[in-house]
Amino acid sequence: MVKIDEGRRRMLKVGGAGLLGTGLAGCIGGSGGGSGSDTTNVGMVYATGGLGDNSFNDMAHKGVTKAEKEFSVKSKDTEPSSPSDVSALQKKLARSSNPDYELICCIGFVQRSKLQKNAEQFSDQKFMVVDATVEKDNVASYRFKEHQGSFQVGNLAGLLTSRDFETTATAEGKEVTASTNGDLKVGFVGGKEVPLIKKFEAGFKAGVKHANSDVEVSSVYAGTWSDPGKGQSIANSMYENGADIVYHAAGGTGNGIFKAAQSKGRYAIGVDSDQSKSLPKYSNVILASMVKYVNEAVYKSIERTINGNFDGGSVRRLGLEKNGVAAVYGNKIGSKIPDSVKSELESSRKKIVNGDITVPTKPENV
Repeated sequence: MVKIDEGRRRMLKVGGAGLLGTGLAGCIGGSGGGSGSDTTNVGMVYATGGLGDNSFNDMAHKGVTKAEKEFSVKSKDTEPSSPSDVSALQKKLARSSNPDYELICCIGFVQRSKLQKNAEQFSDQKFMVVDATVEKDNVASYRFKEHQGSFQVGNLAGLLTSRDFETTATAEGKEVTASTNGDLKVGFVGGKEVPLIKKFEAGFKAGVKHANSDVEVSSVYAGTWSDPGKGQSIANSMYENGADIVYHAAGGTGNGIFKAAQSKGRYAIGVDSDQSKSLPKYSNVILASMVKYVNEAVYKSIERTINGNFDGGSVRRLGLEKNGVAAVYGNKIGSKIPDSVKSELESSRKKIVNGDITVPTKPENV
């Protein structure tokens, strides 16, 4: 394939990389490019489902927002309405000369196949991608060990469903009393049934079984990332069938699970961001969230680009051991979880990090 070089870039602005690389050491948190006269332009191509999901995309946006505050960075947000839009948006940003984007951040596994081709076509353009591996020198790939964090919240669900547990809390003026029911049943709701989300399911199931092998786990895939109504319907069925805790990895669809938990007086576990904070009106039923620090991946990739240390051709895999994922207790009812349960989670976290527990990535291996 003929590689396109449009006679522009990319040395962070022709000869400036070395200056930035040395000057920024004392300027982190300042204006970024030393004198502040140079601006680093960053293009964002989000996952389908778009901004406002209070989860995955919003975490990525949090990362570029942090970079804008700490460095001389300007960003451009683009949101594909479907996977077929991804390639065109990547190309549009790569072709731009006003502004000239030093880095294009591609958020989500749906970007991989299109980026594989576009990274070759635009070989002088720096890209980063989250949740995929693209083996090109101009692409930095960031992968997460979602199964490890999901094991932790599964362990939490398995421990709590096995005991009497009740909370009463108020969120945005609405008081909800929630409790476990003694049925030893929990649920998992996925967005689309793809290998990445299967990792969440596998880790969750393994964590539940680690806590109590008698607990039944039901799994349903909604087939969409942006239908809260469908998420609520699925969760309602799970709660009505005896589940008292439901974990989701379904993007915006998962918002409906929290609504169902409130209406049924049961519990939910969030994903990607601390959803007890990003969706405070549901904080009275959110036990915890499996936080995936996509924000830090985006921020670090921008920082490395500014410093002249862009890590193209590398794959960074972030798990519990590198604070890439974590089980974060809900800010409203997390404090009511017994210390003995929290101790169990800390023990399993250490065992995963030390290699004493190997978490499966496929549900059939649980």
